[in-house]
Amino acid sequence: MGEPRASGELEITLAREPARLLPERALWLPAHGTLLVADLHWGKAAAFRAAHIPVPGGTTGADLARLSTVLERTGAARLIVLGDLWHSRAGRHPGTLATIAAWRARHPAVAIDMVRGNHDRHAGDPPAAWDIACHDGPLPLGGLALVHEPAEHGAPQPGTPYQLGGHLHPHIRLAGPGRERLRLPCFVVGPRRAVLPAFGAFTGGGMHVPQPGDRHYAIADAEVLPVD
Repeated sequence: MGEPRASGELEITLAREPARLLPERALWLPAHGTLLVADLHWGKAAAFRAAHIPVPGGTTGADLARLSTVLERTGAARLIVLGDLWHSRAGRHPGTLATIAAWRARHPAVAIDMVRGNHDRHAGDPPAAWDIACHDGPLPLGGLALVHEPAEHGAPQPGTPYQLGGHLHPHIRLAGPGRERLRLPCFVVGPRRAVLPAFGAFTGGGMHVPQPGDRHYAIADAEVLPVD
């Protein structure tokens, strides 16, 4: 692909587009200089605390630090969020807003686009000062159609672009010979659509229903691994 591959990444092809699955739960399109993530759910912990549910703080800051790491490693010129940037309107806490604003100020040269997700429609768009372009999907990029909710039950109609989305927070369950059980976030790559794992660490999972032809790539110990 013309540049060295970092340890733990996995190279694949999506709709004739070279792509890399990153262990940070992101997808890198080197031909476009674009990094893609899905389901950040900024402010989710703050929303829980506003509802008097005790959860740890600092989750948004930790996710932003991980996002900075992968932006700097790839040298991405563009970041596209495939929906659910926000968790809810209650999560727009002053402290959370200040943390995100400071992060955005550290990456002023990165163009950021967002495909609105179901949570974003209730939480609202980010502040204009953050310079994030917001779109109703699909957002075209090369041979891809970027969406929040990819086609899950039944493939898109023939002739439609290959879909790349999130929303489903895919995980895969693995069993070992000693009755070990692991539940790992994963990428799902099918014949007509691919699904990214949720980027936000404080998210649930389990909404993905495997479809015929799906391939799964689990994230384990900072490495992306194909799973049969």
